[in-house]
Amino acid sequence: MREPQVFFLDASQGQRFCIYHPADLRAGPERGRVLHIHAFAEEMNKSRRMAALQARQLAAAGFAVLQMDLFGCGDSAGDFGEAGWQDWLADLRQAKAWLDSECGPAAPLWLWGQRAGCLLACELAAQIDGSDCNFLFWQPPANGRLLLQQFLRLKLAGSLLEGNAAAAMEALKAQMAAGEVVEIAGYGLSPALAAGLEKTVLTPPAGGSGRALFFELASQQGEEVSPALASSAQRWQAAGLRVQARRIQGPSFWQTSEIEDAPALLSASLQALLEGAPA
Repeated sequence: MREPQVFFLDASQGQRFCIYHPADLRAGPERGRVLHIHAFAEEMNKSRRMAALQARQLAAAGFAVLQMDLFGCGDSAGDFGEAGWQDWLADLRQAKAWLDSECGPAAPLWLWGQRAGCLLACELAAQIDGSDCNFLFWQPPANGRLLLQQFLRLKLAGSLLEGNAAAAMEALKAQMAAGEVVEIAGYGLSPALAAGLEKTVLTPPAGGSGRALFFELASQQGEEVSPALASSAQRWQAAGLRVQARRIQGPSFWQTSEIEDAPALLSASLQALLEGAPA
């Protein structure tokens, strides 16, 4: 198996840190191209180990995987507070073009997103005519407004205890409306990033005919997914995609205090991608 390639990709506003996991072709032809789209803010850092484990498993199974730290994230250029939603979409378009040039367009394309990365995947698919895209979603939110509110609440913890949450939330929004960067849990949140995230919805691509895998983690075993995930999955299926939605027992590793693994999610994701992939 070939070793991962670590490199910096030239882009606007500096370079982007990338890790490319070449497909292991000993078992046959390349099964697919996978573009990983990481989670938001500290969730990305908590998820690095899981993303790396999954990328290696996919590469060993014959998938080529590209991971990129978006502008202002991780080891890429810029500060988080300088990033806007459109900056990240531009990064992803460039990452997809690089992956195409490395692998060729024949192998199926998978957009693998986690949390906010799922929303970015939807917008990317709309921009690149993603009618033949396939999607692997880890804990996809129904929309970005929910994620933004969860993030803003980190700033409002004290106000929540004092019963002043509504006023504090309005004050935060007023700051961003005035063009100010708001500091939240060590991250600067720009108005451009907040506005872009807030308006996004987990929308299927027009004319989509690929596969869409929705996985959510839960602390208890069970067959039924959450009502929100079920609603999203039904909407995607109605749009013409071949949908699989599963609830998997495991920790919410993107928000645990210590770094944790969810092995069942790794194995379920790998097996799902292998279904129907070129042998």
